[in-house]
Amino acid sequence: MKSVIRGAGYVLAHTPDMVLHNGTTQTTERIVNPDSEYLKELPSHIRSFEQAVAYWPNQVYIGNKTPDELAAVAQPWCDKECDCHERYGKFGQMMPQNEFLLLMQACDVFDLVELEAEFVAANREALAANPVMEQSVLDRLKNGNSLEGIQRLVEEEGAEGLYHLGQLVGCVKRAHDIDANLSAHVMHENLVSKASSVLALLNVIHVTGIDRNQVEYVIDCAEEACGDINQRGGGNFAKSAAEIAGLNNASGSDCRAFCAAPAHAMIEAAALVASGAYHTVVVTAGGCTAKLGMNGKDHVKKGLPALEDMIGGFAVVITQDDGVNPFINLNMLGRHSVGTGSAPQAVITSLVTDPLDRNGLKITDIDKYSPEMQNPDITKPAGAGDVPLANYKMIGALAVKRGELQRAELANFTVEHGLTGFAPTQGHIPSGVPYVGFAREALLAGDIKRVMVIGKGSLFLGRLTNLFDGVSFVIEANPGKEEAAPAVDDTQIRHMIADAMRGFAETLAAQMGE
Repeated sequence: MKSVIRGAGYVLAHTPDMVLHNGTTQTTERIVNPDSEYLKELPSHIRSFEQAVAYWPNQVYIGNKTPDELAAVAQPWCDKECDCHERYGKFGQMMPQNEFLLLMQACDVFDLVELEAEFVAANREALAANPVMEQSVLDRLKNGNSLEGIQRLVEEEGAEGLYHLGQLVGCVKRAHDIDANLSAHVMHENLVSKASSVLALLNVIHVTGIDRNQVEYVIDCAEEACGDINQRGGGNFAKSAAEIAGLNNASGSDCRAFCAAPAHAMIEAAALVASGAYHTVVVTAGGCTAKLGMNGKDHVKKGLPALEDMIGGFAVVITQDDGVNPFINLNMLGRHSVGTGSAPQAVITSLVTDPLDRNGLKITDIDKYSPEMQNPDITKPAGAGDVPLANYKMIGALAVKRGELQRAELANFTVEHGLTGFAPTQGHIPSGVPYVGFAREALLAGDIKRVMVIGKGSLFLGRLTNLFDGVSFVIEANPGKEEAAPAVDDTQIRHMIADAMRGFAETLAAQMGE
């Protein structure tokens, strides 16, 4: 049985005040150097929601522009205004901070999120006007607290402040007095991840038109981990987000593998569907506040906007073969095994050429590769270069070494088989999956035949191993359902046996006559 991709959705939440107050680079700087020039200058580099909406890579992420259109625009893109200013796209939407704060409160089931009453009243209608928002979600909103009460919680109870336009408008309270895993800071991170995942789930239901009651399983593959002092990362983001999104028939679990987790989760979902365990599985992920403004120092130093101001999210629907939608080929999986090593050629070999060799294919037989789709506008000023381009150069160089590509064709390989990066640096969010929506459309249209999605991760970040990580999978155009062989009744079977026995007797008689 094949597992097909029914649809994909992508969301961004613009959270400029969280850049200032919650991004790890900024929170660390306030501890180490609270009077730094960087902290003083950063607020003047914050973008408005309108500026974020008019940013080319963001419009690509939600599907209003394509990677090819972005590639035709000269870099950098942060000084160029996109001709599309729509916050809604065919794959998703961009949500402003005021709406997102209300969504966080709606996703909170332990009364940890407090919002100021006037702020709730002023922004409730804006959230209700969002086309993906369900009444069941809106009904979860509370009327709000007094600003004085919120200030007391922040100043005296260790609550994490929630800000909008530089003003305190709410807070996230700690969930335990002494458990660091339930501190206000951690609960804030987790609720942001949950809320952006809920937004992604509501969005994918909206853009695909699937019946939410048909979703039987949800896999969350974000980078956060929820738990308490007894099991620090036990989970379960997936089921908690499914609850708010109204996926009442779904169970779920979390997949954690740093930046490679989305690719792992997609393979797991495809395998669950192909096995018949579940008919419909949704892979989802919210974003992470820690990555906001992660490269802010380099951006400010070079006079650029603080480009890491978007919380990312996505959701992909995987269901049983319908004979139309592109399928995930489970016979063509790449994996970075324990013994692979971390040398670049060994990594690319394990993830790219090994699965191709097993299926008698060449590197050039893959029409498009989607590895780490980091936005180079963000990474290049920080000295990390163009991450997708570096991947394509390695894949192309290996094709030359294998005799599958002429050296003179190497530069063109990165254009024909590569993609321009457009995803926010939210850790796991850029890891291959941002292109799935575009890939599905191109495969359905017959423009391409195969796409390889590559997820890579850094296991050494957990300080448990120095190992690298990565998996890959191939999405192919659907050849259509195979016609089932006509059923054979008992009479036909008896005739077939009789014919076979008659033939055997004739052959035996002929042999005896010789």
